[in-house]
Amino acid sequence: MTAETNTGPMIGQRHMQSFLLFLAIVVNYMGKFNAGVAVVAMTNAENTNPKFPEYEWNEMQRSYILSSFFWGYIMTQFIGGWLCRRYGARITMFVSTIGSALMVVLIPWCVSWGGWQAYCAIRMSMGLFQGFLFPCIHAHLANWCPVNERNRLGALANTGIDFGTLVAMFASGLLAASSIGWPGIFYVSCGMGVIWCIVWWIFGANHPRESKFIGEAELNYIETSINSSRKAEEAELKATGPIPVPWRAIWTSVPFWALIVTRCCQSWGYSTLQTEMPAYMNGVLLMDMKSNALYSALPYFTSWIMAFVYLIIADILLNRGIMSITGIRKSVNTIAFIVPAAALIGVSFLDSTQKTLAVVLMCANVGVNAGSTIGSTINTIDLSPNHAGILMGISNTASNTVPILTPLLVGIIVKDEGDREQWQIVFIISAIIFCVGNIIYVVFGQMVSQPWDAPDFMDKQRSANLQEVGLSKALEAQRSEKVEEAKRKESEADSAKSESNENEGTTEN
Repeated sequence: MTAETNTGPMIGQRHMQSFLLFLAIVVNYMGKFNAGVAVVAMTNAENTNPKFPEYEWNEMQRSYILSSFFWGYIMTQFIGGWLCRRYGARITMFVSTIGSALMVVLIPWCVSWGGWQAYCAIRMSMGLFQGFLFPCIHAHLANWCPVNERNRLGALANTGIDFGTLVAMFASGLLAASSIGWPGIFYVSCGMGVIWCIVWWIFGANHPRESKFIGEAELNYIETSINSSRKAEEAELKATGPIPVPWRAIWTSVPFWALIVTRCCQSWGYSTLQTEMPAYMNGVLLMDMKSNALYSALPYFTSWIMAFVYLIIADILLNRGIMSITGIRKSVNTIAFIVPAAALIGVSFLDSTQKTLAVVLMCANVGVNAGSTIGSTINTIDLSPNHAGILMGISNTASNTVPILTPLLVGIIVKDEGDREQWQIVFIISAIIFCVGNIIYVVFGQMVSQPWDAPDFMDKQRSANLQEVGLSKALEAQRSEKVEEAKRKESEADSAKSESNENEGTTEN
């Protein structure tokens, strides 16, 4: 009879840490995505609170503002992992969040004298700070989550992505239309970040043993689970040695390139709505800021719910053997790309008399696209469990480069935000990119471990190269022998001919 494992309280410090990570994503996403609503309020005070300054920024300048966050964000993705390993997640996430919060509160003061250029510089600095966030989140989960609870606690933390976008869209619109006006968007975002930092400094801990609030039973449960998993990994590492990274094989892998293209295409369509939805609702659908806030947030609420729906359906299909992992990934990804593509085209043909249908289609777009997580985002684990972190770092950096480009394209195409035909071009381009990305994934994507994932792949490559070199040298030697033999025979023939000529001359004499 086996003894029951004492896991400590039903709701313990491991749940507290996961919840704090959830809140970290929420408060950082409030600062990250409030610009979509803020720039509308700052350039059209009539629909919000006319007591506050209004700026005459054209569509291209607004696009630079929306794009600028990602200029800094893609530069610190890998640095964040190094800082977390060196200093721990507690201090690194604190610096990331407090830095972003202090940057966002500078915006109302700086734009009055620095204009849109100052806004861009501040948002780029915010991106630099927030680039540390997600590497720390994954490292912190690894230190706190028992092996059999990693999926559950990890999913809880990462739902902050959709919830944070939801809060950013909804709260920003309400604040812009309130008595504190558009500056209130930045003050509240900063305040939420500072409050989180205080709570994090009190309750956050790099490891369970460093926590002042954890019980002995929960501490033993977490450490036993994690240590047993790490011992198995260490034993495997000791037996096989460190697994070298097959960089050449990775960069020449067709399935991996298919994944990168797919992730970039998904990011293109998603970021187009994420950053431009408030401007489209204000300019084409003629919604006031309060309505804009509610309807801008609804698609992300739908996405938050649909993420759980996709997860449940995929688990049922896989566990009951109804579909293979390949069938699930490609089918779900096709739904998550094709339906939003159709919804984008549909939205582009609607006007201010069809607000309800437009919001429904936007909800379908963002909500159904939530399936891309199961469809393609975690395909890195299928391709190479041993190098999944490296593949995720490469694909994530590539996909986060795309939101730099999408607002700039909108700025080039949309000269008048009230012109529906200009927005049609933007949405149709995004729909085409969605379709192309899915076709590439369905045709070239794979959901099986690649040959270069094998721990001994590099050794086999070296052995094959040595054999190839040896064979090449043997063939070269064989060719040299043949050439020498031919030369020798030719020389003998010349000597014989010369001797024959001499004999003939002697006979004549």
